[in-house]
Amino acid sequence: MATINATITLSSADLTSDALSISSTSTLSEAGVNTGLSQTDGLTRRTYSAAGTNTIVSAATYTEDEAHKVYIKNLSTTASESVLVEIGGNEIGYLYAQDWMFIPYSADLDTTNPDMDITITTSTTNMTVEWMVFVQTYTTP
Repeated sequence: MATINATITLSSADLTSDALSISSTSTLSEAGVNTGLSQTDGLTRRTYSAAGTNTIVSAATYTEDEAHKVYIKNLSTTASESVLVEIGGNEIGYLYAQDWMFIPYSADLDTTNPDMDITITTSTTNMTVEWMVFVQTYTTP
């Protein structure tokens, strides 16, 4: 069984009147149990030759309502270059140069909102984005 730990540290010397330092770690586990997530699609890094919208995570690939996790990063170093992230057509937000996100993902395929794919829209040409999905169970094709 794999053990995957995710850690985030937030710090600032001048955000408040006192120094800020927050750190939190979580062991990624399957839904409702202490068994660690043990599968991944691997780290994908892709450079998009044109600005546009692309599906990076297809909900149909994963078993719905499980403890999947998704990491996405905009590798651009140009401050104005952004990546819009959407799930099922709903805007999550923009990742600007070197921004990243780590979110839970249910891959919900219910009839009221059947398309819970994760899409990105790059703002310009030759942008590179990387992502990884940590998976509890794959859907059998």
